[in-house]
Amino acid sequence: MLHRAADAKDAIPLWLIGEAQLPAFLKGLEPHAAAWLAGHGFQAERARVMTVPGARGQVAFAVAGLGAASEAAPSLWDGAACAERLPAGHYALAKDLPKTAGTQFALGWLLGCYRYTRFRSQPKPSPAAGLVTPAGCDADYAQSAAAAIGFARDLVNTPANELGPAELAAAAAELAREFGGECTITEGEPLRAGYPLVHAVGQGSARAPRLVDCRWPRANAPRVTLVGKGVCFDSGGLDLKPSAGMLLMKKDMGGAACALGLARLLLSMKAPVQLRVLIPAVENSVGESAYRPGDVWTSRKGLTVEIGNTDAEGRLVLADALAEADSEHPDLLIDLATLTGAARTALGPDLPALFATQPALADAARAAGEAVCDPLWPMPLWGGYDEELSSRVADLNNVSPGPFAGAIIAALFLRRFVTATRDWLHVDLYAWNPKDRPGRPQGAEAQGLRALYALIREKFG
Repeated sequence: MLHRAADAKDAIPLWLIGEAQLPAFLKGLEPHAAAWLAGHGFQAERARVMTVPGARGQVAFAVAGLGAASEAAPSLWDGAACAERLPAGHYALAKDLPKTAGTQFALGWLLGCYRYTRFRSQPKPSPAAGLVTPAGCDADYAQSAAAAIGFARDLVNTPANELGPAELAAAAAELAREFGGECTITEGEPLRAGYPLVHAVGQGSARAPRLVDCRWPRANAPRVTLVGKGVCFDSGGLDLKPSAGMLLMKKDMGGAACALGLARLLLSMKAPVQLRVLIPAVENSVGESAYRPGDVWTSRKGLTVEIGNTDAEGRLVLADALAEADSEHPDLLIDLATLTGAARTALGPDLPALFATQPALADAARAAGEAVCDPLWPMPLWGGYDEELSSRVADLNNVSPGPFAGAIIAALFLRRFVTATRDWLHVDLYAWNPKDRPGRPQGAEAQGLRALYALIREKFG
């Protein structure tokens, strides 16, 4: 938690120490304090956190190692390590940080307190260390970003038996109500007629598919539209995944969760944009009504699609949603999706793949991500692979017959449905932390949320 600046006089000083600054720092300490740190082998290693006793045994101050980083430039995750590893109490930075660094440190501290405990009868308590809001820190942003990330993480962490298409739609509708927006949910026969690919993917499940359309009108403001893949569980359909491939498939709605989290942050911070969020919410199941390999479906855009593989369902539901988004020619269109294993093979779990119609837009998104420790990695939207989507019986196939460039080919498929909007970003993300790290517990992750928020504010104010 963050405390008021007025509480600083009673707080424990917290020193952030990089390896290069450690010798000078030790020289300036009382001999007993320097001996304490040396005796415990403190070398300012990144994420190493210690308290140092005073002459009467009280905690005199705390230190946090930054590794090779400078004391003026801690990362967001240094704040998370302090929140997780310091004992109960409230702490104040011993030296002021630049405004941006202070804001990121405070946000990291809040993220270090995140826990998903809904299904634990005896949940592990959250960290009890609090931070006095750093001087110059944008506390509103830090708290709003932490809330948005927690909201997205909670959605992804929720098991599929508790979060299906109806529950995901309800979460979006509640967000619309909370911030004074509008929400329309299309299902049943209107969905079949208007969004046939969304309906086709979801028709094999007893939990009916739907298209969620949330709007927050704002007169004369730039139009930003977010599209999030909302596959609440992906069995692979008739092209059934192996059991190991299904273990994490509750997270296949991670794109929708990140889109809704980004919307929450934009709305909380009153970003001057006219916002729209589209979520195709489905479950890809095996059943007597499941769509089949070899089927041909006519999309919302009118293009016919041959189904080469029912486990490439995400691009199908996104296609219809993107066609609808594109019809309004927004100033910026972003889709987020846990789309391909190929992106994970190329970039690993921490780097979402980024595709853009405009190279300058990709560069700006990457720079925004680097500035807020939320990386996005540009990949080529290379048209030379377009022919891999050819079909003998339809306008295009939903998969390539070959094993190569899977993330690029998926992005090229989506590009067929974005023809009127100049600025489009496609983010192929993992939405999951495979291991525990400070501020990033194993489980759901809201990737790209802070980077895209920063990009939108940079473009539109």
